[in-house]
Amino acid sequence: MACPFNHTASVELNPVLLPLDWLLGAWESDEPGEGCFPSIKPFHYTEKLNFSHVGQPVINFMFNAFHAESKKPMHRECGFIRMQPGTNKVAFIIAQNSGLVEIEEGELTAQQLSLQSQAVARISFAREPHVQQISRVFQLRPDGKLEQTVSMATDNQELMQHLHITYRRSS
Repeated sequence: MACPFNHTASVELNPVLLPLDWLLGAWESDEPGEGCFPSIKPFHYTEKLNFSHVGQPVINFMFNAFHAESKKPMHRECGFIRMQPGTNKVAFIIAQNSGLVEIEEGELTAQQLSLQSQAVARISFAREPHVQQISRVFQLRPDGKLEQTVSMATDNQELMQHLHITYRRSS
């Protein structure tokens, strides 16, 4: 059964979001992405992204990552993207299945979105070391592929690259 709330195809995109229309739709990793951080073993993952809207000045998103070899579900993020009208300022409101909630803000320049965490909150029993800062960059490449790089800082590690992956449109 189709989700009755996904009206992307039948509802006009809110004009505030026109600069982000290149993000809309479904994407999936072209090749497995790479993840590393000093406190974990390096890994490869695949990921599916979905950016949709219902006509409001908000883009809804869902990111689902899977282990590249076992195909088991790993990380999930969902939330909303807002733009400040008349500017290139963008905000992501994100909830992660790890118990982390964050607000990232940044700027859109052409087809590159650069974001930095402004607020990070977590459940009381979140695994340590605790994430203190996240930054991410989305870039639509000339070949039509979408690239994402995520950097992270924790209680005991300065900001450094954590994830890198490239996607192709899947619909």
